[in-house]
Amino acid sequence: MVVDLKVEKVSKVFGTFKAVDEVSFEVVSGNFFSILGPSGCGKTTLLRMIAGFLEPTEGQIYIRQKLVNGIPPNQRPVNLVFQNLALFPMMNVFENIAFGLKRRKVEKKVIEAKVKDILARVGLSGFEKKKINELSGGQKQRVAIARALVLEPSVLLLDEPLGALDLKLREQMKVELKKLQAEVGTTFVYITHDQSEALVMSDFVAVMNKGRFEQIDTPQNLYRSPKTAFVAKFVGDNNALEGEMLKKEGEMVLVSAYGHEFWVRAGSYRLGKKISVFIRPESFLLEPEENLSKVNRLKVKIKDILFDGANSKLLCLLPAGPEIMVALPQNKKFAHLKPGDDLNIGWFYEDSLAFS
Repeated sequence: MVVDLKVEKVSKVFGTFKAVDEVSFEVVSGNFFSILGPSGCGKTTLLRMIAGFLEPTEGQIYIRQKLVNGIPPNQRPVNLVFQNLALFPMMNVFENIAFGLKRRKVEKKVIEAKVKDILARVGLSGFEKKKINELSGGQKQRVAIARALVLEPSVLLLDEPLGALDLKLREQMKVELKKLQAEVGTTFVYITHDQSEALVMSDFVAVMNKGRFEQIDTPQNLYRSPKTAFVAKFVGDNNALEGEMLKKEGEMVLVSAYGHEFWVRAGSYRLGKKISVFIRPESFLLEPEENLSKVNRLKVKIKDILFDGANSKLLCLLPAGPEIMVALPQNKKFAHLKPGDDLNIGWFYEDSLAFS
């Protein structure tokens, strides 16, 4: 197992503000690794330290087992793709991609062969003479990535590269970028605030909050088994019910909230503290059968129906509690539901998590 990137206890301090706080992680060769977090959490600062545009206040950064602290960006085996892509509008596609190779004084025939090869790999064969303003947003995206990949970096760093695209194109590019990374085999380190981008494309995702990593895991584990309340809130849609823990039995805790008692799976918690129960909209059962065991049950009133095709949801009012979002299955059984209706809902004990 080859580790292309290793970050050891890296911190960055600006004055009295600690933007990155003792972050450590490794990225195995060929992986698509995403750093996911809200604006201001420190992810761009971390990426710029890996690229060499900033020096860590503390800690070490290794690329292919080589310590790169103090080494300038142009001498590191990494390349960075920015959100604005930074393509040269006065140059055609070939000239843009060849730019770095020419600066390295690579032989002309080698440049031509490399550019032709990388264009084929990103699905743009025959685009050599196209002007940048003649390209679609997705094609510009691929040219920017090709320009970085043609230099054969050990690690490709991507700073929210889909952020400037419209929603439909962004959805298309998520799939294309993952396919491209699998095709070329280069290690990608990708930062984003968009959970869907991170979950769809990544082998591993680090969720960042206030300069620290809360959890590093596969997309599936982040979604199904968040380790902290922040991860539960930030990754995917979730309902949060506030209550008090009454007792614990094995991996389950009994929680009292809004005049009801629920059995839920125990996450991290402290005895005697207020507890938050997280339930995803798709975990709710509509009109659950009476013979189902280990199911929490509630009666709610439908406030509104938020139609979005297969992603449609019910906005429901919990008696003496908050509004909750409930996924609405698109089948005839529930086609009669309308605002103002009372509805029995439930969820299996293991489909909710408690944190304090």
